[in-house]
Amino acid sequence: MNVADRIQSLRKSKGISQEEFADQIGVSRQTVSKWESEQSIPDIDKIIVMSDYFEVTTDYILKGIEPQKSAKREPLNANVFVAASTFWNFIGLTAAIAYWFERQTSMAFVIGLGAMAMGVLCFSIGIAFSTQNVEKAKRLFWIINIWILVFIPLSFIFNSFFTGFIAPLGLIAPYPMFWYLNIHPIYAFPMFWALYFAICITVVLIQVKIKRKL
Repeated sequence: MNVADRIQSLRKSKGISQEEFADQIGVSRQTVSKWESEQSIPDIDKIIVMSDYFEVTTDYILKGIEPQKSAKREPLNANVFVAASTFWNFIGLTAAIAYWFERQTSMAFVIGLGAMAMGVLCFSIGIAFSTQNVEKAKRLFWIINIWILVFIPLSFIFNSFFTGFIAPLGLIAPYPMFWYLNIHPIYAFPMFWALYFAICITVVLIQVKIKRKL
């Protein structure tokens, strides 16, 4: 296929006559007829006008070279990172509790917060590169993960307040040391859970409210 054939093929793909095409390009019908019958070749400025009109490259009109199609990038769904970060956070909490139950060392505290930091980092990076469901994923992340992320920090505060002076090691326990009820008030147990649920439910309600406003 030569230049004449490509011009004719592009014109016919548009479903227009030589006269209509000539009007669009700014030439006479006879000029278009000469192009398509190989009696003449369009000037470069007309080639450029045609490339814009037919939405092809000038290389295609002159040489028949098709533009290389770039690989289509699949949209990145942010919900994938919600699942990944939730996994990290859950593993961090359970691993910290299990390690503390066996060893009672500060490493349990480090393991728990370290894994949760990885989970939050994973989600933050994922959100930055995601193109689908970003806002929905943010709300879903907090609705689910607030129940995990707040547990160890709140346990630290609880243990610091109620057992820190008597059982210093309990400061770094990843869960509230309820078995020390004999050394702190009876209201300590319900206080922890009341505060825990209050924080989590408040965050969940805020996210639900944000969703309703959208």
